Amino acid sequence: MTPILVIKLDLDGQETWRYQGYVLERDKHKIILEAYFDRQDIWFNGILLANGDRFIETYYDDRWYNVFEIYNHQTGQLKGWYCNISRPAKISDHVVSYQDLALDLLVFPDGRQILLDEKEFNALSLIPEESAQAIKALKDLQLRFRKKFEQYSSDKPGEVRGDA
Repeated sequence: MTPILVIKLDLDGQETWRYQGYVLERDKHKIILEAYFDRQDIWFNGILLANGDRFIETYYDDRWYNVFEIYNHQTGQLKGWYCNISRPAKISDHVVSYQDLALDLLVFPDGRQILLDEKEFNALSLIPEESAQAIKALKDLQLRFRKKFEQYSSDKPGEVRGDA
């Protein structure tokens, strides 16, 4: 697999996180990569994010979000999806970068959804068009996951991919 550097930026363009992933798939407007959680174990809204957990991350250069599909590093069991509302990713041969817009959607394997960091998003100094794009992206993700869970039973959670 081809290595690729992932860089998360804040609204001001300052780097907040950097790690290496491996390209699984690439097409005109998206890239799917595999990465491993490289921080200490932490409980996050009812999900244990453990060092070594496998993330299948989908980034788009034409959508205002990215989607992380999270798997237990020991059992391979799906833990859920973490969706970042962000400006469209910048994808090159060796680097994926994105500007995080604070707003996040957490989706559990049973279809439950939790909206995160709404206050932080509302405090950002976004122009109205950007704010509208971010809200549209969130609503699109929420709808896509609801539709997927209507199509698939909860005993097949792996059927819902980052493309949701």
